[in-house]
Amino acid sequence: MEPTEASIALVGAGPGAADLLTVRAVQRLQEADVIFYDRLVDPSVLELARRNAERVFVGKHVGAHAWPQGRTCGVIVAVAREGRRVVRLKSGDPGIYGRLTEELDAARAAKIKVEIVTGVTAVSAAGAASGASLTARGVSDTLILTTGMCRSGGNAPDCLRHAGPGTTTAIYMGIAEPANIVAGLLARGLPPHAEVPVGHAVSTSRERCIRCSLDQLVRTLDEEAITGVRTLMFAWPRGVATMPAHALPRSIGSQEIFGGNAIT
Repeated sequence: MEPTEASIALVGAGPGAADLLTVRAVQRLQEADVIFYDRLVDPSVLELARRNAERVFVGKHVGAHAWPQGRTCGVIVAVAREGRRVVRLKSGDPGIYGRLTEELDAARAAKIKVEIVTGVTAVSAAGAASGASLTARGVSDTLILTTGMCRSGGNAPDCLRHAGPGTTTAIYMGIAEPANIVAGLLARGLPPHAEVPVGHAVSTSRERCIRCSLDQLVRTLDEEAITGVRTLMFAWPRGVATMPAHALPRSIGSQEIFGGNAIT
């Protein structure tokens, strides 16, 4: 029997539900010898893999990386060099906040055949769960995908810099800064009564999708005890009048606003 050519497939596991995987993703799972999977990959997705494939957890938690990225890159390359077919299984789409670049570069540097298999990203699933379109002709024709998280030691990203009339801003991993996000949107002129859909664990058995006004977002997240993985979406319809700074509310939930920023 001829040895298997070394290969790495960087596969998107989608937002959670196994039946949202692409056909190609399922094919790669059934071909794999070793599957390295993230914390957010639903167990039902792993059930689609070849029965005797080895499964290795390489997940990360916010602020606690049991598997640093460098270690993950090193081990998937080392296993592939043994001639084993490797799948690196990432939640959502691997190319959207999935640390794809580092693993892609590691595979290419080792001259290992590498493939990217796209997946359904969390924002698409959150929009579907909320029963709303992410774009609408003449209302919101620009979709912005951004994040509220930064790498360790880095500056917080300016995730609202493109927000404005005619846009929908979807924020991945906005768990730590909701008050600052709300304050930033209010300072830009989005009315306090603007509706905000929040998706949590979308497409899974734990799915929750709630709606509230922008000025009630922090309070609602606290009252509903929504923590961990969540996606925030802000539609800013074209033609909606902006709120002047002097008319802004002086508080967001339990946070006082001063000079357009939330004091946390």
